[in-house]
Amino acid sequence: MILLQFKSGQEWHLGVKTKQGILDVTAALNDASIRHSNAGVPSSLAEVCAGGTALCDALDSFVRHLFNSDPASPWLLDESKLVYGPCVANPSKIICIGLNYRRHAVESGMAIPTTPVLFSKFSNTIAAPGEQVPLPVNAVQYDYEAELGVVIGKQAKNISEQEALSYILGYCNVDDLSARDLQFRTSQWLLGKTMDKFLPIGPYLVTAEDVGDPQALDVHCWVNGDLRQNSNTADMIFSVAECISYISQYMTLNPGDVISTGTPEGVVMGMTEKNWLKPGDEVVVEIEGLGKCINRMVEAISYVI
Repeated sequence: MILLQFKSGQEWHLGVKTKQGILDVTAALNDASIRHSNAGVPSSLAEVCAGGTALCDALDSFVRHLFNSDPASPWLLDESKLVYGPCVANPSKIICIGLNYRRHAVESGMAIPTTPVLFSKFSNTIAAPGEQVPLPVNAVQYDYEAELGVVIGKQAKNISEQEALSYILGYCNVDDLSARDLQFRTSQWLLGKTMDKFLPIGPYLVTAEDVGDPQALDVHCWVNGDLRQNSNTADMIFSVAECISYISQYMTLNPGDVISTGTPEGVVMGMTEKNWLKPGDEVVVEIEGLGKCINRMVEAISYVI
């Protein structure tokens, strides 16, 4: 399934992308004639993320039944008219993998890691596709990073690499925006990674069975129409399964947690001529089969105290 979250009035609704359009699951379940016969079906993206793979199975059955009984569903919407929300909701953890593509490590002038490099982002960094991303004046070296995002579907602790992929709910586009001058101010990367809205994510959360092999996906990033990153997840140093298994040895992964699996070569930091992101720039991230996450950089509002 292809899941998304979109604005309906003042509320966020859960949608499923179909060939006929976007099925408004939340609105369908609010119909009294349907709601009582579909107890246990999630009506929000937050419920899907919290419930993981079990609730996703219930949702899939509901969608199939709905279309079998009414192919011309009144809850089908035109996607072009929707305002997207982030494709995740309330993750307890956002864990990022640094230097996880061979050619990116080379362009960065850093050694190939022998174990996964972990750092974190927080919920303040989450932004929706189409949402403007403010660039504060207290940094200059703003950079993009197209990444494959992984959303965990069930609790994982001390799991093996062989079973790791079965713990995934789905995959999504992630732009791990970075302020390089803040990132490398100290040995800790946190400051340059956690500015507001520095993790655009979406538009879709595509369930694992519909994605297939996560190590065979094309990765692209455009800035103002110029292709900057053009790679494939096959260049990862540590596979998705290795990353999940490794993290689970040290902390419990919960349903809805997000892992951003690293970026390939082509970032500004690795270029000879460094044209950092600036207000007005448009960044497009596209992982094969996951749609496009499009965001425009804007000047942040400054306050004088």
